[in-house]
Amino acid sequence: MAEVLVLADHAGGRLRKATAELLTLARRVGEPSAVHIGPGAEAAQKTYAKYGAHTVYVVDDPEAASYLVAPQAEILAQLVERTSPAAVLVPSNAAGKEIAARLAVKTGSGLITDAVDLVAGQDGPETTQSVFAGSYTVTAKVTTGTPILCVKPNSATIEAAPADGTLEPVEVSVSDAAKAARVTDSQPKKATGRPELTEAAIVVSGGRGTGGDFGPVEEFADSLGAAVGASRAAVDAGWYPHSNQVGQTGKQVSPQLYVAAGISGAIQHRAGMQTSKTIVAVNKDEEAPIFELVDFGVVGDLFAVLPQATAEVRKRKG
Repeated sequence: MAEVLVLADHAGGRLRKATAELLTLARRVGEPSAVHIGPGAEAAQKTYAKYGAHTVYVVDDPEAASYLVAPQAEILAQLVERTSPAAVLVPSNAAGKEIAARLAVKTGSGLITDAVDLVAGQDGPETTQSVFAGSYTVTAKVTTGTPILCVKPNSATIEAAPADGTLEPVEVSVSDAAKAARVTDSQPKKATGRPELTEAAIVVSGGRGTGGDFGPVEEFADSLGAAVGASRAAVDAGWYPHSNQVGQTGKQVSPQLYVAAGISGAIQHRAGMQTSKTIVAVNKDEEAPIFELVDFGVVGDLFAVLPQATAEVRKRKG
């Protein structure tokens, strides 16, 4: 069975959920091998093995983690040349997309971004892809080179499949051109007690309808153990941090449940969330575009609806 490379998304060895999802998807089309760039591979080995990584290629080079995405693309390109994989899976986030694009150029390969599903096909992996700002869902496959596939978080249910998870140190070279941009400082993100937006199974977002008061949105999110998102209008108004923006120019999410409170549903916002499994909207305007794509809609004031929903959730949770 052909090898499938999975670029690990981790923080100092703590694997993010997206990595386990990619390993799960990789098993559909080949034998998963993880690529761990940076420190912490030993700490993550058991997790790699739990989710099916037969081999973990380790590039524990401090310099590789000291620069932006260019070195990672070069490292992957060298591994592609050595292993001739059936595909390379990369998380579909800002960094992942740039790494994948650079890798596709370096290897002369086709690239698919924002895939939401992956299956084995006769001529290689076939993906279900969200395109044109999420307006269409299509089936696509790469026909040139090694398929480079960016997969959205929360696109697959994580499944354990114990494997060896053998750590294999890899010697690579990084060009001077890839070191043009260095990370000069980094600070840990302030803990909120809520899950990461792009990894959360449930997301509750607020928009212009909040009037700047995200209290009911946050309380409802906390009752569900959800992440909090915001529309571009709310972010531009300074009501919520840009890091929480959901949309075409923000983060793209695909949770099991997405709740839009006080969000009209402009195409820019819909592009970032309409692949969610179940969508619920709360809006006073019954003509709001958001109601065109929801599974459940509530026409009402979020300041009346969300507190009632929060109380009911907490009541049922005991």
